[in-house]
Amino acid sequence: MTPQSEKFVFAPPAPVGVPIIGGGQFPVRRIFCVGRNYAAHTREMGGNPDREPPFFFTKPSDAIILGDHVPYPVATHSLHHEVELVIALDQAAHAISPAQAISPAQANSLIYGYAVGVDLTRRDLQDEAKSMRRPWDMAKGFDHSAPIGPIIPAAQIGHPTHGAITLAINSQVKQAGDLADLIWPVPDIIAALSHLVALAPGDLIYTGTPDGVGPLAVGDHVTCHIDGIPPLAFTITPPAR
Repeated sequence: MTPQSEKFVFAPPAPVGVPIIGGGQFPVRRIFCVGRNYAAHTREMGGNPDREPPFFFTKPSDAIILGDHVPYPVATHSLHHEVELVIALDQAAHAISPAQAISPAQANSLIYGYAVGVDLTRRDLQDEAKSMRRPWDMAKGFDHSAPIGPIIPAAQIGHPTHGAITLAINSQVKQAGDLADLIWPVPDIIAALSHLVALAPGDLIYTGTPDGVGPLAVGDHVTCHIDGIPPLAFTITPPAR
């Protein structure tokens, strides 16, 4: 036992890692998510599709789930899918005033790579929280709520600004959009978030979902695609015991 480990009352949890195309693991520090970042999805959720300032919510790092099986969460009867482009940061940034706004080139320089992710949502709990003006935490940040595929480095693919983004359930397409339809593109997301928190290496940002969100059931096979990025696929399994 090392002197450092003796300071803890029990062994700290192992860091969460996401596989990288080409080898290695990306260590996850925090997960940020952008709400309503496609106009069509904003309309389907009853919001204003105009370019309002972006808003963010979070998931714990251990909400990440890898592999082919995702357990249906407890405490919900309305689990919804939301496919998203995920940004993986390997540089720090903190803009404390409008005069320090991050340029698109600076924003892109913070990005290690990209992945396909799904923001799973307990929609019934979210709707209840909205109606009571309460936080969404338990609707968004539950166990296994952040499926993600492998990260591909930006050094290999550049910084995508357009390309198809789709999600299918049992081979039937439910969500279909284009990255070009993002209300707030990737550099703007990073700049806006950097005014709220000090971004750091290991942060992931889920960038929002196209319209077509809907329910998932046990046994559903989900396939997700973004042009140029490794796909994500998983099956919804019974709740974890």
